[in-house]
Amino acid sequence: MTGAGGRIRSHVVDVTLDDDVARLAEAVLTEHGRVDVLVNNVGDYRPLVSFHESTPDSWRQMYDINLRHVFAVTRAFVPAMMEAGRGSIVTVHSVEGMRGYPKDPVYGAMKAAAAHFTTCLAVDLGRHGIRVNGIGTDLAQTPQVDYLTGYQDVDELWAAWAPVGRVGWPEDQARVALFLASDQSAFVTGHNIPVDGGTKAGGGWLFSPREGRFVNRSRNL
Repeated sequence: MTGAGGRIRSHVVDVTLDDDVARLAEAVLTEHGRVDVLVNNVGDYRPLVSFHESTPDSWRQMYDINLRHVFAVTRAFVPAMMEAGRGSIVTVHSVEGMRGYPKDPVYGAMKAAAAHFTTCLAVDLGRHGIRVNGIGTDLAQTPQVDYLTGYQDVDELWAAWAPVGRVGWPEDQARVALFLASDQSAFVTGHNIPVDGGTKAGGGWLFSPREGRFVNRSRNL
């Protein structure tokens, strides 16, 4: 696919499979010879279960889709970045790795590990000209996580749910990823930036006695 900004090629892979990751790295490096930017942007909150109902199988699924592939894909491309003496790695995780997440502590732990891996890797690779940063997302409207359906009649409550007073959009995350990937952030590494409309700073999860559950949006507590 081509356009005003250049050429785009897509590769369909399952990043939880080592053979697919190797195939992706080989294809990209064979065609381009190097990689300047890597954005780790795969993750899922399912299977979402309470910890007392979780199993080793659910832990494994959480690990594979939220953390292990970050190791695998990053490892596949780091040697080429080291050889080139430059590169930027951006890992999109979640604000739930940067605060307490009562709905699924295992998911929160995986995201926290991704965030700390980002910090540690930045220190390790900085002298090779490689910067590593992360994005902690929240309240971004996507097909995977729908923050709008069922709440259309209380849209005015966004002022209470998020300090910025609105839902987030993929473009909000993309702009920060672009900043971290570009030379505009040439002296920024090892940081995990909440792109959350202020929810981490504002408090985040509350327990609603009326609803009997933790909520990040409530019509009434």
